[in-house]
Amino acid sequence: MHIPDGFISPQTYIPVMGVTAALWYVAFKKAKLESDQISFLATLSALSFVLMLITIPLPGGTSAHLSGVALIALLFSPYLAFGAISMVIVIEALFFGEGGVTTLGINVLAIAFIGSFSAYYTFNALKRVNETFALFSAGWIGVNAPALFVAFILGIQPIIASSAGKPLFFPFDLKTTTIALMVPHAMIGVIEGVVTIALYRYLKKNFKTVFDEDK
Repeated sequence: MHIPDGFISPQTYIPVMGVTAALWYVAFKKAKLESDQISFLATLSALSFVLMLITIPLPGGTSAHLSGVALIALLFSPYLAFGAISMVIVIEALFFGEGGVTTLGINVLAIAFIGSFSAYYTFNALKRVNETFALFSAGWIGVNAPALFVAFILGIQPIIASSAGKPLFFPFDLKTTTIALMVPHAMIGVIEGVVTIALYRYLKKNFKTVFDEDK
């Protein structure tokens, strides 16, 4: 899902970086972490780091992978998940070449912000119906909502940046990018949903005093 350098026009990545920076500021103000939760957040962030490094290359230069974003958002808060996953994405881009530097704001906005908040609110909307379904849906949405955003950003590049009718950056249209990203992520989302259910319930059962219900 990470977008590399060279695919996105400055007309896109510069304003998105500004939006991402503003969201970082808001998250810094709102995020609250208890002392006994620090080690758990660090461990789950490391798990997310590993999951996102195990990528399946997709046509057009992006990739598909698990993320662990929903799990962190549900156990802590969407703001803490946004901050933690942001750090993971920054480290991966700067030291491991996973995602570009110019596209850092887009990758963070997609995976860390949209992933965290879409998963969190999906779970809260569905948990009264059935908690298992809510957990699965949160994991699925936490992968697929970012993928849809990435597909949109890639797909509008031929419209935003072209010369004499030829794209200057990413060449494929919205239909192509949506199919290319959403089909594999729909399947990967199933795995993410199952992993979210298993780890959420294990941690909630065995570490009740760490993870309270008030997010």
